[in-house]
Amino acid sequence: MITREGENLGVLKTQDALKLAEEKGLDLVIISEGANPPVAKILEFNKYLYDERKKASASKAKSKKSELKEFRFGPTIDKGDLDTRISRALKFLEGGDRVKISIKLMGREQDFPQIGYEKITKFTEGVAEKGKPESPAKRIGNILSVTYVTK
Repeated sequence: MITREGENLGVLKTQDALKLAEEKGLDLVIISEGANPPVAKILEFNKYLYDERKKASASKAKSKKSELKEFRFGPTIDKGDLDTRISRALKFLEGGDRVKISIKLMGREQDFPQIGYEKITKFTEGVAEKGKPESPAKRIGNILSVTYVTK
């Protein structure tokens, strides 16, 4: 049994604890039901609910939602440009975001998708220290795509 001020009253019978709470004009709230004996606290229940909602709201506000960042380029992208995309992807992965690359095959490039898969392989090797592919590369129509997640 714990009072509103945090004072430990020790183990009390339920009836005694209820009487004590009633005398103070407060509520008896079970904090930890699974403990042996259960932990109860004498406090104002509405204020307790309000504080719990505030705590939940504060923790939700602090947590960052993972975003999906996408890079789109063609299979003829040069090494320097690919390195730039890799370095930016590494920063996004460090921040906890997911990174998706999409390689659009245009015209005759569609006959040679292996060039796009080679770029995906180079990209995967570049981000290997921070991220890994969520699933193997997929070809949907004329677009090859892969999503990377933080390791």
